[in-house]
Amino acid sequence: MIKRILLFAAFVIQFGFLHASIVVLNGLTHNYKVENGQVYKGKIAIENTDNTPQNVKIYLQDLSYKADGTINYSTPHTNEKTNSDWIKLNTNLITLKAKEKTEVYYEITVPNNIARAGSYWSVIMVEPVEDLKPNNTKEGVNITSVIRYAIQVITDYNSENAKPDLKFESVKIDKEEGKHILKIAIANNGSLYCRPTANVEIYNRKSGQKAGTFSSLPMGLLPNTSKSFYIDISKMPPDKYNAAIIATDDDENAFALNVELEIKND
Repeated sequence: MIKRILLFAAFVIQFGFLHASIVVLNGLTHNYKVENGQVYKGKIAIENTDNTPQNVKIYLQDLSYKADGTINYSTPHTNEKTNSDWIKLNTNLITLKAKEKTEVYYEITVPNNIARAGSYWSVIMVEPVEDLKPNNTKEGVNITSVIRYAIQVITDYNSENAKPDLKFESVKIDKEEGKHILKIAIANNGSLYCRPTANVEIYNRKSGQKAGTFSSLPMGLLPNTSKSFYIDISKMPPDKYNAAIIATDDDENAFALNVELEIKND
């Protein structure tokens, strides 16, 4: 493992570097409640923080992800609930001067004949374009890795008649950097995007008294996707416990699961 890390580090030093001069200023999730046949306008604020000009390409892709950390960016229409056909960008390529800021605009034209209530989505990719530069000292080229941004554009149609449906896929305790972390994999099997928070109430298994309450950070969860929610439970001493795990979203939808937990002394 150490050998592989050293080889990777040598590759980066020899052939390139991470370049993060382009930043998105106004958030990576744009959420709209939409109606049939209506047009909605949005923008993406971008800044070049570098001292040299930077070319940036803007394009659409579909998105899905899983609790194991897998993120899949794919061509439009891969997702049956894509809204990529609804979105029109005002440009696909921009050049930013040193320290310059700009805004890229888009329009969402909602069809007149949406069949199902719920969330439709795609992502607008913002990706710096790096030139392949000749290497004067060695054969081949210098490869520069770039950081790209994916801005989710989520459109909720007839959301009053759609709901998230959260399911607990797995619950486990891992030790990371000396801390006990409760990892809760949650899937959204419903038709509506939501931002749940995972909460855990821990009880002494013998006395039944509550021993602690802890929460994760809220995270967005698209339909037919899943994520792992992390909760630091390091304050709990090693023992066996009963626990109630509750996932709640911004609309106060709640989903619960009773589990047994064992925090080991390791």
